[in-house]
Amino acid sequence: MELSVAIYLKLILEHLIEPQMSRYQILGESYEDGPYAITANKNSDSNLFSLDGLDNEVKDGLPNNFRTHSLQLDQSSDPSNSFDGPDHVKSSSSHETKKTNTGIIHGACLTLTDHDRIRQFIQEFTFRGLLPHIEKTIRQLNDQLISRKGLSRSLFSATKKWFSGSKVPEKSINELKNTSGLLYPPEAPELQIRKMADLCFLVQHYDLAYSCYHTAKKDFLNDQAMLYAAGALEMAAVSAFLQPGAPRPYPAHYMDTAIQTYRDICKNMVLAERCVLLSAEILKSQSKYSEAAALLIRLTSEDSDLRSALLLEQAAHCFINMKSPMVRKYAFHMILAGHRFSKAGQKKHALRCYCQAMQVYKGKGWSLAEDHINFTIGRQSYTLRQLDNAVSAFRHILINESKQSAPQQGAFLREYLYVYKNVSQLSPDGPLPQLPLPYINSSATRLFFGHDRRPADGEKQAATHISLDQEYDSESSQQWRELEEQVVAVVNKGVIPSNFHPIQYCLNSYSDNSRFPLAVVEEPITVEVAFRNPLKVPLLLTDLSLLWKFQPKDFSGMDNEEVKELVTGEPKMIGTEVVSEFLINSEESKVARLKLFPHHIGELHILGVVYNLGTIQGSVTVDGIGALPGCHTGKYSSSMSVRGRQDLEIQGPRLNNTKEEKTSIKYGPDRRLDPIITEEMPLLEVFFIHFPTGLLCGEIRKAYVEFVNVSKCPLTGLKVVSKRPEFFTFGGNTAVLTPLSPSASENCSAYKTVVTESTSMCTALISSASSLDFGIGIGSQPEVIPVPLPDTVLLPGASVQLPMWLRGPDEEGVHEINFLFYYESVKKQPKIRHRILRHTAVICTSRSLNVRATVCRSNSLEDEEGRGGNMLVFVDVENINTSEAGVKEFHIVQVSSSSKHWKLQKSVNLSENKDAKLASREKGKFCFKAVRCKEKEAVTQSSEKYTFADIIFGNEQIVSSASPCADFFHRSLSSELKKSRAQPSVHKVKQSLEDAVRVIQKCSEVDLNIVILWKAYVVEDSKQLILEGQHHVILHTIGKEAFSYPQKQEPPEMELLKFVRPENTTVSSRPSVEQLSSLIKTSLHYPESFNHPFHQKSLCFVPVTLLLSNCSKADVDVIVDLRHKTTSPEALEIHGSFTWLGQTQYKLQLKSQEIHSLQLKACFVHTGVYNLGTPRVFAKLSDQVTVFETNQQNSMPALIIINNV
Repeated sequence: MELSVAIYLKLILEHLIEPQMSRYQILGESYEDGPYAITANKNSDSNLFSLDGLDNEVKDGLPNNFRTHSLQLDQSSDPSNSFDGPDHVKSSSSHETKKTNTGIIHGACLTLTDHDRIRQFIQEFTFRGLLPHIEKTIRQLNDQLISRKGLSRSLFSATKKWFSGSKVPEKSINELKNTSGLLYPPEAPELQIRKMADLCFLVQHYDLAYSCYHTAKKDFLNDQAMLYAAGALEMAAVSAFLQPGAPRPYPAHYMDTAIQTYRDICKNMVLAERCVLLSAEILKSQSKYSEAAALLIRLTSEDSDLRSALLLEQAAHCFINMKSPMVRKYAFHMILAGHRFSKAGQKKHALRCYCQAMQVYKGKGWSLAEDHINFTIGRQSYTLRQLDNAVSAFRHILINESKQSAPQQGAFLREYLYVYKNVSQLSPDGPLPQLPLPYINSSATRLFFGHDRRPADGEKQAATHISLDQEYDSESSQQWRELEEQVVAVVNKGVIPSNFHPIQYCLNSYSDNSRFPLAVVEEPITVEVAFRNPLKVPLLLTDLSLLWKFQPKDFSGMDNEEVKELVTGEPKMIGTEVVSEFLINSEESKVARLKLFPHHIGELHILGVVYNLGTIQGSVTVDGIGALPGCHTGKYSSSMSVRGRQDLEIQGPRLNNTKEEKTSIKYGPDRRLDPIITEEMPLLEVFFIHFPTGLLCGEIRKAYVEFVNVSKCPLTGLKVVSKRPEFFTFGGNTAVLTPLSPSASENCSAYKTVVTESTSMCTALISSASSLDFGIGIGSQPEVIPVPLPDTVLLPGASVQLPMWLRGPDEEGVHEINFLFYYESVKKQPKIRHRILRHTAVICTSRSLNVRATVCRSNSLEDEEGRGGNMLVFVDVENINTSEAGVKEFHIVQVSSSSKHWKLQKSVNLSENKDAKLASREKGKFCFKAVRCKEKEAVTQSSEKYTFADIIFGNEQIVSSASPCADFFHRSLSSELKKSRAQPSVHKVKQSLEDAVRVIQKCSEVDLNIVILWKAYVVEDSKQLILEGQHHVILHTIGKEAFSYPQKQEPPEMELLKFVRPENTTVSSRPSVEQLSSLIKTSLHYPESFNHPFHQKSLCFVPVTLLLSNCSKADVDVIVDLRHKTTSPEALEIHGSFTWLGQTQYKLQLKSQEIHSLQLKACFVHTGVYNLGTPRVFAKLSDQVTVFETNQQNSMPALIIINNV
């Protein structure tokens, strides 16, 4: 009967548990990061988790073979830890009984008729035999119990009396003794009651069964038969749960008492486990998952790891099936279950539990928990020989931002290397896999094409060019691009080719990488890779090199379509540099520069880097400090290393041009790692010798530049372009002007000097030169300067040294001056047309002299050399040097002029002291007379011919028309013209008015340039040095002061806003008063004093000559009006009144630059001082309808003294 009850109880539990099994599954994403995929299928019969890579042979119920049991111990584990004593005996014996019947197949010969008859037999047996027998047995047992106990004959009345009678106080579990060994005989009334309760339970009469179990429980407790009492309590609770309509609540305390009795008193853990599982299923069916989980966890202990693992796993499922799922508790208890499975030797189940827990902890920021789970998954996978899964798990530990300590990270890394090495040994000939460490910032990868820059050697300094050590500057990059465009435009006759692209020697994330870069064969390609070590332990990379693919091609002929992927060998195509050791300290970012040496033309594709990853034995860097001793030079002993690769994958810039690109996310190509190897090209190296770093403003210094062709191809067309062409010169084009005189070389002077006689110090020495001699022609770019190479070609391996004169900029401060050297190959190449070399010079200038100059017309019209009159030039020179550079004093050695129409004639205020010295903060004033060039000179000279006049203050003349004086003058002049052209042009007016205004404006314009040449005496290291220099002053307008350096414009004062309607601002066509006053120049010639006997004649007549000079190059109509009289009382008091005799108005026409004289006569009636400057002079252009008239009064009074004799 007990066996029948057990079978029926099994059927009930299966019917009860089966609908609940689907709730145990975890719905959601699989463990994508690892090699394990956990799937849940509610329709499967077994509802077991399937794990990829694991043997899952449990299908459709329990297995009938011990070797395929899901809880079977792994072959590599220790069987002593899996079972506890009697449990092992019972389970093994049950499996042995099943094992004997494994090979026998039952019912194979039955027909369909046999099946129907068997089914009919079972039905008739149940209804005619089994159920009546059970009913009869229950009746007999009821009668026996009534007769023995003296109870009522009616079973139902007896049952009422049992429950309504007086109750005997029960003892607590702690007070009861252990009477598990007590046995009842089969005819004992207690067992008869238990037997009747079992039969009622079997026929689903749960109400009567509960009553019988309750009665038997009391009897057993009275007899202290605790094992029987616990069983009665357990079945009473189940009967109460199974009663239809639930007349009474489920007595959970019955189950708790039974479990405590089995565990503490009877010491039978198997029965306790059965009771716990049964109670847990009942609680789960009532959605009391929290109580079920607490009940399952309560039975876990240290004596059986397997039992505890099963209970913890079921408790975890309870947490996830709550109304508000407790996900973290589920994951935590799954980890505990996995740990106990691992201790019990169940590696597969342990791996399954950890994988399920990983789904919860993944991506939640719990890095320490993730590290622990991944580490355990890696360990378990390695034990199960799932090496790929183990490598993947350990990889996740290393690629995440770990917060572990340095020793722990070191342990993780060693585990990964060990497992990875075993994996690589399985397939030694397979492709290199990806390594997780160190991190590579692919977007920060930079490429450099060419050789490394040579270091400075004494006074010999190499051009800075471009290197990977320089940081990218967008403004500087744009300046270099503009310089290259300028020189390319000059080479191509003012037009930039449509296919022009600036040459890029260094490629980074800011450069234009949309095109394939061009590299030259036999020139190295340097790739800078940015590594970062995220761990707190140092990483040692050995045999570090680039991984590439090369396709040989002939760009001029047929293509070779064969693609050779050369990774380690074949240095004939591409040579690869191998870095033997590369150490990255803890949490350090470090760049590695790897080189490739192309020996053949074709297409190169840089794929990534290949290296051996390892650690250093006994070396841990704590907190990023504590670098290893000798880590930068010595060799390192690596405990273990594995070989792998990392690819360089660079994402291009996001496209944002069209509407489609703006509305979607699209990225353009980045081809910086795919250079095209072209044919040989010349390679230029430039060295600067004695190049200064500090100069005075305007100082001239001579240096040398060495040009070396280090390639195997000759170069030609060498040019240099700079935004500051006034800073340097290579000398004039003519050989006569460039060489230095012997006296200059004796005095170490940068100028060409000539010894002069003492008689020539007062007057100017005249010479001439053309701007074409100095590369300043009409329509040319002054920034582009050809380098005067001998024969214009520099052969392979040849070097040339050329002198270069430098002039300090006029503004003090630090100046960065960019030089771009342009050169071409003698043999034209289809891919690369030219090459460039960059150099940036840093010059610090300090203040020297401040020169101001003003030009005005001379009142004297006596000029024996021409008709154009003369002018006075006033020059103020001030020493503004603060003696910081050790300058003692400045000497003005020469003042020169350069102009197409004017020249300095002599010095007006030449003092006896011929050497003009200026100490600190001293100012000197000079006055010079300027005259027009001779008419025959103006005719013979071309429009670009300049006349130089030198006025010297010493014994040596500096030939200002020779290099370098004239070079710097012409360069400063061209820069001034460029600035004036850059100013915004005014609106155009009518052509006739514009021509008239232009003619009048030219009267006040002057084309005269002043060059001040000086020497400075400097004491440096107890030695006296002589510095030379020159300043330029460009005079444009008469009466307007000009400066040698640009004046700083003060910001205008703040004014109130005026809300007015803007008027139509058009340019006035009328010239200004100052311009009109310069159209006609007047001069009165008369005696300073005149003696007249007034007592003899009362009227005194004085002859006066009025000279009229036309300063313009057009015909001018002049009106002289003598009727004007001074009406000012102040003027009458000072100057007496007089009268002009004769004609009172004259109308004249003066030709271009004509001088006309009028004979006038003034009449005086008494003695005194008179002002003769009363005539009014009006003028207009003869060919203009519009009359521009203004009073041409002389600003200075013409005083005459009348005396009586």
